[in-house]
Amino acid sequence: MSLPLPLRLGLYYAALYVSSGVGSPYLPVWFREHGLGGAAIGALLAAPQLARILTGPALAVWAEGFRDRRTAMLLLALAAAAAIAALGVLHGFWPWLIAWFLGNSAWAALTPLVDTLAIRRALSEGFNYGWPRGMGSLAFVVGNVAMGAILTRTAAWPVVAWMVGAAVLSAAGALWLLPAEPAPASAPRLRARERWRGVGGLLTDPTFMLALISPGLILAAHAFYYSFSTLAWRAQGLSPGIIGLLWGFAVVVEVAFLWFGEPFRRRMGPERLVLIAAAASVVRWTAFALSPPVWLLFPLQALHAFTFMAAFVGSLELVQRLAPEPAVAAGQSLNNAVASGLLIGLATLGSGALFDHAGVKGYLAMSAMCAAGGLGILALPKVADLSRAGSGPEPKASARTPLQPP
Repeated sequence: MSLPLPLRLGLYYAALYVSSGVGSPYLPVWFREHGLGGAAIGALLAAPQLARILTGPALAVWAEGFRDRRTAMLLLALAAAAAIAALGVLHGFWPWLIAWFLGNSAWAALTPLVDTLAIRRALSEGFNYGWPRGMGSLAFVVGNVAMGAILTRTAAWPVVAWMVGAAVLSAAGALWLLPAEPAPASAPRLRARERWRGVGGLLTDPTFMLALISPGLILAAHAFYYSFSTLAWRAQGLSPGIIGLLWGFAVVVEVAFLWFGEPFRRRMGPERLVLIAAAASVVRWTAFALSPPVWLLFPLQALHAFTFMAAFVGSLELVQRLAPEPAVAAGQSLNNAVASGLLIGLATLGSGALFDHAGVKGYLAMSAMCAAGGLGILALPKVADLSRAGSGPEPKASARTPLQPP
């Protein structure tokens, strides 16, 4: 393909996120129109998130068994398309739960796989990973706005059709947009049991797990914002137009950080990026707990570039540095499973009770989570030293001192 590699990767990210921009806000509307109540919808949507701690690494280990990882990504996209399409022909909570569990699990496995590919190519070929990833964020907004306009004129049936179409586009993109991504020639092909042993090594490595959980707490603290900020702002008297601008502005600054913040990110390094994310998060969520006026909400929303994207990019770079080469994809899948699955799933469940009992003061619990994440990053060098001391004279490949360059 003659297109530059960053553009090809960006188009692939766009195919992924144009679906997420529809599924995240509007799939609950589809389920509601088909007769499910709020509790049933919440349980159905949370099931694949909470299971991602198992399904994510399992699918990553499976994907690593292919000579060309694009094959696995093609099959995952086709599986997601088929399972999501089944939502439109099945009926009832349990059939929908099975279909959505399978479809969302396959779909979620694609992101860490393409992240692994994109970061590796960005490092080897010298382009900014933020450019293709930023195209994904813009596509999220396009999907969100376009489906919102569509649903003002029709029932929710286009939601499932859109998501299926995006999955088919992603399958085509795996063939025609992504570069060949063979397993490293210098490494022998590992059997499934050996690949699972690599995952076990990551799970028992205290340095790796602390580097995974610390930014994961900061990312998961967005659960209260995602679930209840709109309700809180409406109660505060903000119009739907202003609320939409606030959400859109947060994505715009996120994309700007990805596209133009590369010199800053390189200068800071992943550990300091996550520390900045922790500090910005404590400021943002504490301020939100005080119901600030609308003029202050916009600069607070600008902090989304740090509270979310700095933590996200920092976590990817930490995993890329700390996981040994044969387990990098599994490490990124674990990262995705912990932050975007288990932790945010638990935080979302807890946010409901917080909002019912404390209203916007529930944001203070999110501030505490972010402070804990920052303390975890500060403890990384000490944990790495202890890990190396306990592993004998030869340090483990996955336990390098985090504050040293890779």
